[in-house]
Amino acid sequence: MTLLKTDLSKFDKDWYKPGKPFHTRVIWYLINYFFIKSPFPFYGIKRFLLRAFGAKIGKGLIIKPHVSIKYPWNLVIGNHVWIGEDVWIDNLAKVTIKDNVCISQGCLLLCGNHNYKKTSFDLITGEITFEEGSWAGAKTVICPGVRLGKNSLLTVGSIATSSLEENWIYQGNPAKKLKLRVLKN
Repeated sequence: MTLLKTDLSKFDKDWYKPGKPFHTRVIWYLINYFFIKSPFPFYGIKRFLLRAFGAKIGKGLIIKPHVSIKYPWNLVIGNHVWIGEDVWIDNLAKVTIKDNVCISQGCLLLCGNHNYKKTSFDLITGEITFEEGSWAGAKTVICPGVRLGKNSLLTVGSIATSSLEENWIYQGNPAKKLKLRVLKN
């Protein structure tokens, strides 16, 4: 059996279209760097800038400092969402965050990956969805194509490689169903 090897010179992502012209992406990169990713604390201005670049945002978004958003035009955020410090939304595909979602500090939302089975290491993308009331704990990783079900919880440091059922707590790498999440008044 002849084993092939990865050949990155064959990598081709010409099929991938980020959705906006190059100059728009450059302008967004600068705004993201100086206003979203920076220690800049003013939520209202951040919301305004995200909307100006095509993000659909409900009311009450709290977006802490040092957040990075690759493409705001691929972002839909509901009402009363919290996004903690150092969150990276690498949204090569659409990210939908519904109402009352908490994305804790240091989370990585990764809409892109590579096909390790192909010598050309092809790009793979997939949407990420946070259903209402879901919570991604600090330093979690959410991979392409993952849906966090309503009121699901991904615990600190866990990695979601597949979707989470609603009302369940998940933990580990890869995240496994741990126990039912019971909410109380």
